[in-house]
Amino acid sequence: MIVENSQTQMRKGILEYCILSIISRGEIYASDIISELTNARLIVVEGTIYPLLTRLKNNGLLVYNWQESTSGPPRKYYTLSPAGQEVLKRLDNTWSELSYAVEVSLNNRIIESNKENF
Repeated sequence: MIVENSQTQMRKGILEYCILSIISRGEIYASDIISELTNARLIVVEGTIYPLLTRLKNNGLLVYNWQESTSGPPRKYYTLSPAGQEVLKRLDNTWSELSYAVEVSLNNRIIESNKENF
């Protein structure tokens, strides 16, 4: 139970960053975001992504426009707002710091483990 809870918290913590990063590449439809996250093995469902996109929009990080679809109703396509671009830059810095800290911690653990085996 503890491991699953930690895994869930780690995924939740990184999901917003991944979504902003995907949207930063250009205008994108929500189902395409879900596909990219699924391909990256960060599996999400519509019940997770749509409320998150709404929250990001309400916080001023995303903008959207409606585009006609050849099959079905118009679709909402998302892009980053200037505030969203700034938040993404800050999250990029945070990610660099965190990934460095994790890498150092993992490497030190492996080095210590190897010392014990000799």
